[in-house]
Amino acid sequence: MKIMVTGGAGFIGSHIADACLAAGHAVLVLDDLSSGKRENVPAAATFVQGDLRDAQLVERTLAEWKPDVISHQGAQTSVSVSAREPNRDAEINILGTLNLLNSAVAHKVAHLVFASTGGAIYGEVPDGQLAALDWLPKPISPYAVSKFAVENYLRSYRVAHNLRSTVLRYANVYGPRQDPHGEAGVVAIFARRLLANEPIRVNARVEQGDAGCVRDYVYVDDVVRANMLAMQGALPSDMINVCTGVPCSTLELAQSLRELTGSSSEIGYGPCREGDVQRSVLEVGDPSPLGELVPLQEGLAKTVAWFKENA
Repeated sequence: MKIMVTGGAGFIGSHIADACLAAGHAVLVLDDLSSGKRENVPAAATFVQGDLRDAQLVERTLAEWKPDVISHQGAQTSVSVSAREPNRDAEINILGTLNLLNSAVAHKVAHLVFASTGGAIYGEVPDGQLAALDWLPKPISPYAVSKFAVENYLRSYRVAHNLRSTVLRYANVYGPRQDPHGEAGVVAIFARRLLANEPIRVNARVEQGDAGCVRDYVYVDDVVRANMLAMQGALPSDMINVCTGVPCSTLELAQSLRELTGSSSEIGYGPCREGDVQRSVLEVGDPSPLGELVPLQEGLAKTVAWFKENA
């Protein structure tokens, strides 16, 4: 197949591009490099630097490449940035995606796989419960709202234009290549700082000094497998949670990473972050559509090893 990966210079997208090439597919990466890195793009992939908000560039790229499948990973991905800049979030995640969908319809793309968010779209998940696909989404951040909007646009385009799509609701993804700078994933931030013996901070769930928010951490290899199965049409439905169903507080995560790194860093405590849900843990499904998942301690060990090698 010819596969286009938006955001393919980023953390998750570059791993997907690698897997597509390894499976024998031709790959085009579209990325504006605002957060992705050019060195993440596989040498065997065709690379186009561009912004999804540029409708003419998107149209020209699809007209020339004519992909069979689009893996749509490109997005504004920060909850806190979306809270500060909701217009920018909507421009990238909604209007940029509509440019992509319109060109996909015009050039008869067979299938689009969309990276949505399970970690934010369901809103608060009460203690002892897991967010299932049949839960009514209750997004509280502009980021989650924009992702849910795209899910609904995909449903509309499926009916109106016969554009087949699969929605993957990611939990909190972590692993090698995650950027530890700026508005990044907490595993990457903690790993970099711990390896440098710098202090780390647990932001509060309710009040400063508690164990922090509870999350469902899923290793990037499992996310890649979900995308590959989706592109092959091998998933049991057109929407799944990509998750482990295992809760972990920020403090538990910090302690595990400090042990794995052998760091002497101090763990401090900070206030709640704007837009964060207190608890987000997703239902995997029985049986899991992805098969056996990477346990958290194993995934963290692999991630720490990568950060050691790429300090």
